[in-house]
Amino acid sequence: MDDKKRWPTTTDEAVGVLLALLTDEEKAVITGKTRDQLGDLHPALGTWIRSHFGLWQDNSTLLESTRERHPDDAAGVIIAALWQRLQEERPKIH
Repeated sequence: MDDKKRWPTTTDEAVGVLLALLTDEEKAVITGKTRDQLGDLHPALGTWIRSHFGLWQDNSTLLESTRERHPDDAAGVIIAALWQRLQEERPKIH
């Protein structure tokens, strides 16, 4: 199967994929971060996002959805959106 068919095409879809893959412990770590601390997640999680969501290949649809031009910046948008979703769902995961 072609990897491109599995790539998310929107920021929201990318967040949904991450929520499905992350453990409760990983979600708790992310939820416990402040917005200013999200950069701490970028080296590991950002690399995973760029590699597995095709941002270094030609997933221009997801890149456009983040409104960023560079895959590093797009990964940061996805991480921030994931964090925001976890903040909104916080009472549900405790």
